[in-house]
Amino acid sequence: MSKNHSFDKHPLLASVTGSIRFNMMNDFMFKTVLQEKNHVLIGLICALLHLDESAIKSAIVQNPITPGEVIDDKTVILDVKVLLNNGALLDLEMQVVNKGNWIERSSFYLCRNYTSLKSGQGYLRVMPSYQIGFLGYTLFPESPEFYAVNMLMNKRTHQIYTDKLSISVVDLTKIDLATEEDRRYKIDQWAQLFKSTTWEEFKMLSIPETILEEVGETICKVSADEHMRQLLEAREDTIRNELDVQQLLDEAKKERDEVTAKLDAANTALADKDAELADKNNMLADANARIAELEKQLADKKA
Repeated sequence: MSKNHSFDKHPLLASVTGSIRFNMMNDFMFKTVLQEKNHVLIGLICALLHLDESAIKSAIVQNPITPGEVIDDKTVILDVKVLLNNGALLDLEMQVVNKGNWIERSSFYLCRNYTSLKSGQGYLRVMPSYQIGFLGYTLFPESPEFYAVNMLMNKRTHQIYTDKLSISVVDLTKIDLATEEDRRYKIDQWAQLFKSTTWEEFKMLSIPETILEEVGETICKVSADEHMRQLLEAREDTIRNELDVQQLLDEAKKERDEVTAKLDAANTALADKDAELADKNNMLADANARIAELEKQLADKKA
């Protein structure tokens, strides 16, 4: 159950109210918070992997953003690649816009991280690789799910082939579908944390106060920095433009599907008419043949 945290040890966070200008749905803010606040990163990973915090001895971000670095989709990928306990690799990514390539992209990242053996090492030294995406859309509309974990599996027996490879998806638009297990590990609350648009909503989350303090402090600090704010705004503009393009694409596809459906219906109706006409032609041919036969019989009688 949600509660109102006091934040007695953090007066700035206790006093801040109103809208959150940049939340963690902004992938730049998402990466900035997770690379700067290791406690937050470990808490999130433990929730997603259903681990006790003591199970993670270290979580080192392998691809941090350099302060002041220009963020460009062509040069900087805003995923968070993490080395766990000096072995397993985990890749976290926020993707609000459906670019139509998540399945291929996530599979590529997963396999790339999995092939991390050094020269001379045996295959048994291969460490687990996890790919986890936080999506602002539903990947499979025909079977929506809040938190889905996918592994290699025997198609007939459902036997898991290996637990060292997994691709997980958190659908940020389907928090209402969170299972009891999802709620027990507070994955739904983490999703709400990313989506919080007001400080009042943020403070009501049932996530440890220490984590909320670190996230809130980073959001406030980053949002107040002029250069960082410009980068965040640039990311927002990019995301808005992508969403606009996606909306136009969806509308064009919908219009195409409607036209296709009407054309199919017209073709079906035309085919039905052709079939009806063919039946009538066959009936006419039968009638003509019958008339010809009767006329022949009549001529024979007259002869």
